[in-house]
Amino acid sequence: MQDSPDQPAGAHEERELIRRIADGDETALAELYDRYASLLMTLARRILRRESDAEEVLQEVLLQVWKQADRYETTRSSVTTWLVLLTRSRAIDRLRSLQSRDRTLGSYQEETTSVSHASATAPATVWTQERRKRLEQVLGELPDEQRQVLDLAFYSGMSQSEIAAHIGIPLGTVKTRTLLAMRKLRKALEGEYRELL
Repeated sequence: MQDSPDQPAGAHEERELIRRIADGDETALAELYDRYASLLMTLARRILRRESDAEEVLQEVLLQVWKQADRYETTRSSVTTWLVLLTRSRAIDRLRSLQSRDRTLGSYQEETTSVSHASATAPATVWTQERRKRLEQVLGELPDEQRQVLDLAFYSGMSQSEIAAHIGIPLGTVKTRTLLAMRKLRKALEGEYRELL
């Protein structure tokens, strides 16, 4: 495939790199990382403002490129533009997710704070204590590997990439275990919350 006159120098080389990745060439992925990591990290950091979140986004983008390199369309954009768009999209998705989590956590903390100021015999305090006991019981019923990732995330404050490095498992495994654990918690507790409403 030849570069057209309006394409920047090196466009053919970039497309060849993507073709090699699509063929399963790990060294091509390493070359792509060396070439673009700094640019993509800067973009992700600018959107997310946290190094650990930006690192996770970069890992997710590289994994997506590894899995979907064969879907890259040379006629739609340059490789650089494609990578920037993937990174921007992933970073914005993560930012929304973090903001949603922060709102939920803030709401829970406000609820807990307001309950702690109430009388120890107040119904809200009893309900909070019962809910905490039930949550601990459900957590105890989770498989060890699922409970471990939740403990590290919520009690140790580790990011998913930090958990993966700490345990020595792939990031995707951490994400899957977290998702499965959260689904089980939600399912186990949703009936009780409906009864209280």
